[in-house]
Amino acid sequence: MRLESDQDRRGLCEEAGQTSRRRADTASRNGRQTPWSAPREPFRNAGPGAPGVPGPAARVYARGVTDSRPEPPHQYRIQGRVVAMPVEVRDASAGVATWLLPARAVQRLVPDGFDVATVLPGRTPVAIAVIDYRDNDLGDYHEVSITCFVQPRGTRSGIPWLGSLVDLVRGRLGTYIWKLPVDQSFTCEAGRVIWGFPKTVESIDFQIQDDLVRCRLSMDGKHVLTLSLPRGGTRTLPESDLATYTQIEGIPHRTRFRQGGRGVGFRLGGARLELGTHAIADTLRSLGLPGPALMTMWTEHLHGRFDAPEKL
Repeated sequence: MRLESDQDRRGLCEEAGQTSRRRADTASRNGRQTPWSAPREPFRNAGPGAPGVPGPAARVYARGVTDSRPEPPHQYRIQGRVVAMPVEVRDASAGVATWLLPARAVQRLVPDGFDVATVLPGRTPVAIAVIDYRDNDLGDYHEVSITCFVQPRGTRSGIPWLGSLVDLVRGRLGTYIWKLPVDQSFTCEAGRVIWGFPKTVESIDFQIQDDLVRCRLSMDGKHVLTLSLPRGGTRTLPESDLATYTQIEGIPHRTRFRQGGRGVGFRLGGARLELGTHAIADTLRSLGLPGPALMTMWTEHLHGRFDAPEKL
């Protein structure tokens, strides 16, 4: 497996400068501070012991941290700034559509060491999420997530498929993010360096209307997908502990995170997915998309925090 170089990382997380400045300027006019519109307070204890920017972009731990270290780093230096753990998300809006797709086909998207979770015989959930981060330690930006639900290989889940279904309902089923495009470079590099998330900087057109959300993703000048889903809800989602998985230098890792929200709405179906001409769209077609969604969920005000990754 070829490790990504610093040059690879800079290319994948190339600065979308006009987008960053435009969002910062807009926030400044609205009286909202962002990492680009206001100076940040310096972090303490960020001396020589704080890890620098690592070499392989898609690997989480900073270079020089060895297996004998009892805990992952609590600070990372990204583009000249120090990011401390946990990373806080104070306000965001998020829409998620979930489909049940053939488990064998989805398994091809998942690395060795993980198995997709089947919640019905031969079927596994796949979610596409669109997120507008407004107040976040990593900036204000847009994100699209294509996510599989997985378990580390060898995990016992009780009765076949029924155990996974119970875990899904109770929020205990872990995730593996297959693609995670964003529209700003700082969060891209931070996500790749700290957690090993597959972030790249892409073109994301995010439109929030009174009762509808529409997000269009383009990569390499080609349309990947457009997801439309209903907006609105009155429920409150209590904070819950969740986990997402990555592979770091071929070793499975888990990142624990906690999130909750208000202004939450659930609907059966409700999503419209359009696929474009990009290769990622072709892969999604091979899974059986587009098709009727199992359910959609909208959260008007999402909050959460992400811990440092830990080796399984």
